[in-house]
Amino acid sequence: MPLDQARGGILAHSLKLADATLRKGKCLDEDTLAILAAASVESVVVAVLEDGDLGEDAAALQLGRALLTEGFRLSPVKTGRVNLIAESDGIVSIDAAAIDKANSMDEAVTLATLADLARVEAGQLAATVKIIPYGVPAVTVDKATDVLLAKPLKLHRFKGGIAHLVMTKTPGFRDALLDKGEAVIGDRLRSLGYKLADVKRVDHDAQSVADALTPEADLTLILGASATADRRDVAPAGVVKAGGKIERFGMPVDPGNLLFLARLDNMPIVGLPGCARSPALNGADWVLERLSARLPITSRDIAAMGVGGLLKEMPDRPHSRVQT
Repeated sequence: MPLDQARGGILAHSLKLADATLRKGKCLDEDTLAILAAASVESVVVAVLEDGDLGEDAAALQLGRALLTEGFRLSPVKTGRVNLIAESDGIVSIDAAAIDKANSMDEAVTLATLADLARVEAGQLAATVKIIPYGVPAVTVDKATDVLLAKPLKLHRFKGGIAHLVMTKTPGFRDALLDKGEAVIGDRLRSLGYKLADVKRVDHDAQSVADALTPEADLTLILGASATADRRDVAPAGVVKAGGKIERFGMPVDPGNLLFLARLDNMPIVGLPGCARSPALNGADWVLERLSARLPITSRDIAAMGVGGLLKEMPDRPHSRVQT
């Protein structure tokens, strides 16, 4: 459009002038047109909204407000984008069907989120709304808004609580390994809101484990001196001797395969895999996160962790997965 017809249009491409750069998406008001005229620009490529259209920022903000729910805040809207930011540490649950439906309304409307049940920290981006063109029909935005008002994103804050740790030792087991395991697990628990209130170091036999267990905490972890082989091994057998029940042995997550989940009265017990001595991500983290957020965690839930359960190589892993 020639400049004298471009007032109110949206600049479609950035323009670099001698004294300034005008960014795409800028609304061409009188001051901007004067700058262009002074730079001897005669015409510009613009987008013009039709009747019934919403500009990209207005559309993004409407959808962001519909998506917003407790535990999140909205970023400022800019260039047709607005973000949802987590306000506390926790887990984000996603209704994938609702997000898919909103994304299917029109190619102009896009929403991207973290994976379902992803862990977030306060201040972390959890979702983003982006309007692709400079404007979109208001009726399209209204339809997507209706879908998002069902609040398909939820933040489950870490609630933590009181945690106990039972560590077993065999003859000759080095205290340094016990100290390292206790320190790493303590850090892991604190990041989830737990207070490690009691640590017991006992002999590696079922009776000693049973004697160390008490249902007076919100969570108990067991870290064995050697990897747990099956349900009849020392740690799970100790849980059963104490009156507990093994709910799941093993998980389809690597590292972390040799985890077990149990309960003593209403207290969850997690038998940790040996890799829990490392701060690197492992399957136990996924279980502990859900427990801290008070989300259900069952044998079926653990069985469903296989897709995506092949985690990154640990730097100190003794054998690479690459086969030659």
